[in-house]
Amino acid sequence: MRLGVAIVGLGDRWESQHLPAIRSLADRFEVRAICEQVSHRASRAASELHAEAVDGFRVMSGRMDIDAVLCLADQWYGTAPILAACDAGKAVYSAASLPACRDQLSHLFSRVESSGIAFMAELSRRHAPATVRLKELIATQLGRPKMLFCHHRQPQPSEHARRSVRTAGNDNWDLLEMVDWCRYVVNNEPTSVVSVRHRDCQDDNSDYQMMNLAFAGAKDSATRAFAQISYGRYIPSSWQEAVAFRPPAALQVACERGIAFIDPPTNLVWFDEAGRHQESLESERPVDESMLLQFHRSTMSLVRRTGSLHDIMRAIEIVDAATKSQQTGQRVVTRIN
Repeated sequence: MRLGVAIVGLGDRWESQHLPAIRSLADRFEVRAICEQVSHRASRAASELHAEAVDGFRVMSGRMDIDAVLCLADQWYGTAPILAACDAGKAVYSAASLPACRDQLSHLFSRVESSGIAFMAELSRRHAPATVRLKELIATQLGRPKMLFCHHRQPQPSEHARRSVRTAGNDNWDLLEMVDWCRYVVNNEPTSVVSVRHRDCQDDNSDYQMMNLAFAGAKDSATRAFAQISYGRYIPSSWQEAVAFRPPAALQVACERGIAFIDPPTNLVWFDEAGRHQESLESERPVDESMLLQFHRSTMSLVRRTGSLHDIMRAIEIVDAATKSQQTGQRVVTRIN
């Protein structure tokens, strides 16, 4: 069964990722309306997909021919389209940054819960083909993860980006995804966190953060896992060559019987006693397509799924504990759900 969908926000990944994914799943989704803050982009995209360009997302969500709303980019209206979809009882797929504030996200969570809709947030790192394959290797070849090293390095935002919706309201979104990624790979909850942060003397925003997560284990401390997350924005945006110079693997996982290196979405190399293994994952379903397919299944299912909101809430709790650790200089115990 095809879902009639409305798209809110196109963003900079529309042409390269979201549009190809929607076209490849034409048997599952039919785009019927598009709302975008730049009107000529909405008109052009609507023409390509034989849909209608609409000015208001609230009216669009209330249409009888719309079954689900795809929020694909950060726009000036923030989470208002999600709340409008809740009011209209329409399922929501969100590729936009959700509030990196516990109170705001709790309010959004309660609205989604009370509305009874299916909701899925785009957590691309955990759904990447390389991550999926890593989980298989952990279960069959590599054994339990013992240490994780998660890195993300990007240039400092330009002045325009500093004033944008995403940068202004969601500085921690990448960090939240990295925390969620580590939780997913370890398949356990961290019991404590210690963190440090470096701030640029000319700017209140941090240009580097590091946190160390200790994960729960059995009484024997040898069964515990640790994850070290580092996030840096200390290279000027004009130094593109420096940003690309020898970047560390996005995720390095040391397991009981081997070690794996991941650069999502498809790059995975792992080592064990037999030597090096290079996984070829280019033929796997693209991550955006895979996530949309999962959203279709959850929307059509009789079992309601909103697990991604729980995952984001948990990641925010851990990042909040890391902030407390930065302030006190001590390791902070985190709550286990």
